[in-house]
Amino acid sequence: MTSYAASAIVLVQPPTPTPGDQGGQGEDFGKSSPVGFVVLLLFFIAVIFLVRSMNKHLRRVPRSFEPPPQPAPPAGGKPPDGDNTEPR
Repeated sequence: MTSYAASAIVLVQPPTPTPGDQGGQGEDFGKSSPVGFVVLLLFFIAVIFLVRSMNKHLRRVPRSFEPPPQPAPPAGGKPPDGDNTEPR
């Protein structure tokens, strides 16, 4: 084994724990504060309102952005009702 490989193995090994060491898990390990719970609830409420707002806006969007087709003029050449330009 080369000296580089031996030194790499030594560097990768975890340190030997001391008898009083709990491995980073002190008495507060795994506990959350009530403030964190309130923040989490506020995030969930904000997401609910954002989803509702998005759904409202998406309902207003038309299915297609193409202009509606224009009705074809009648074969008689007379303009449709409402566009009468002839005097009475």
